[in-house]
Amino acid sequence: MSALVARAQAGDAEAFGLVYDRYVGEVYGLVYRRVSDRQVAEDLTSETFLRALRNLGSFRYGDFGAWVTTIARNVTTNWQVSHQRRELPVADLRSAAPLDRVVGPESVVVTTLTREALLAGIEQLSPVQRECIVLRYLRELSIEETAQALGRTPAAIKALQHKALRALRGLLAVSAVMPA
Repeated sequence: MSALVARAQAGDAEAFGLVYDRYVGEVYGLVYRRVSDRQVAEDLTSETFLRALRNLGSFRYGDFGAWVTTIARNVTTNWQVSHQRRELPVADLRSAAPLDRVVGPESVVVTTLTREALLAGIEQLSPVQRECIVLRYLRELSIEETAQALGRTPAAIKALQHKALRALRGLLAVSAVMPA
């Protein structure tokens, strides 16, 4: 897959089409689970791949699927935040949510910075730990699905996930995930 992505980065439209074909179902499924609307999910999936194409030159992470999944989550989160703001009647503002749960620009920035720090930390893990974390948390596979993908037992995946998360905690500075 990395050779195909490299061809797409070099401007090969057919290669990007093949990469698109490989990941579109996975991205659509992720988006649809979050928005529960077919048309919105299709639109957000299109937006995800448009952004991926625009930023293909800056792709530097080893797993294209994880990268495009992150883009999809960001696109979906942005849509959800803007959609919630438009759909909330003024009369419901008093009972909508406690102030500490309202999503504002600060929380979006903190979330983005945290995500970037996590991705940088994931890149520092061993290849098998990185793949485990990508499959479990970025692609949202179950323990069993991850075990099957990696050719291991579910018990081995649980142990690998635990070690990877412990290593990731050690790699991340507290300030990266908990700004002052």
